Amino acid sequence: MSSIVFENGNVPASFVSTLNTDNNLIFRVPDTANGGIQKIIFTTKSGASTSVSFKVIALPTVSSVDKVIFGSGRGNITLTGNNLGDVSKVTVSKATTACTIISKSKKKLVVQMPATNLSRFALDITNASGVSTTATEFINADVAVPFFDEKFADGFGNASWGDDIKVTSDAAYAGKFALAKTYAKGNWHLAGLGWGWVPYSADYKYIVFAIKGGSLDYDLWLTLNTQANGWGFGDFSDKNQITVKAGVWNFYKLPLNTIDFWAAGKNLQAIGWRIKGPDAQDETFYFDDIMLVK
Repeated sequence: MSSIVFENGNVPASFVSTLNTDNNLIFRVPDTANGGIQKIIFTTKSGASTSVSFKVIALPTVSSVDKVIFGSGRGNITLTGNNLGDVSKVTVSKATTACTIISKSKKKLVVQMPATNLSRFALDITNASGVSTTATEFINADVAVPFFDEKFADGFGNASWGDDIKVTSDAAYAGKFALAKTYAKGNWHLAGLGWGWVPYSADYKYIVFAIKGGSLDYDLWLTLNTQANGWGFGDFSDKNQITVKAGVWNFYKLPLNTIDFWAAGKNLQAIGWRIKGPDAQDETFYFDDIMLVK
């Protein structure tokens, strides 16, 4: 045997000839095979060939997305994965609300999210082989409660230690603007936003935000203020630790029921991220899409 080829797209399959016998042939269906009923063509070194009918199940898969937040003015969502070239529809999971397919190829799918009042949802993606649901849950910025979303929310502004946290167009997770904060070498600075007034509600399920890291991986600690009166950040324990990977946007979706800071009768007044250091050099971080999500 010299070659094994899946007819749809002329996709070759690899095999190890020493594992085969005169009566048996062992090979794997390649992950590059296109879905659907097709012929598998077997060719020998002498040029003789034969074929058999075969149905390839190639469900759409998504391994990464360019951003999790969507909403007005935020552009399209790009999903990267496999078996996306024959996608026929993308809908809000467990619903019929459809996304608009902008472009598609085997490894990449670009969609425009629909206008919706839903706070968050996964996507159901359909191709010739069936339906799969994304592991990623997308967040609707248009119905979230923002601290920063292209601009400071009403009542909120810089509340940092050291250098201010400032609006910048140098980087953005989604949209055009983010916040930038330089953590000075040898200091335990905090990037902070305050002093608004968000009453407690059990309807809020998550706090979400995106951070673009510095030149190295660093740990930051999420710190909040829920004092009924007074200023400052009250809890400096080592709770709510996050690791920020260097040089890329990191998206965080933290369940509020795992963060011991907010309860009935308290008002959320400030949010911040403190660092132990940095020790080697000044580091600039970018913060974007800081929101409460139902």
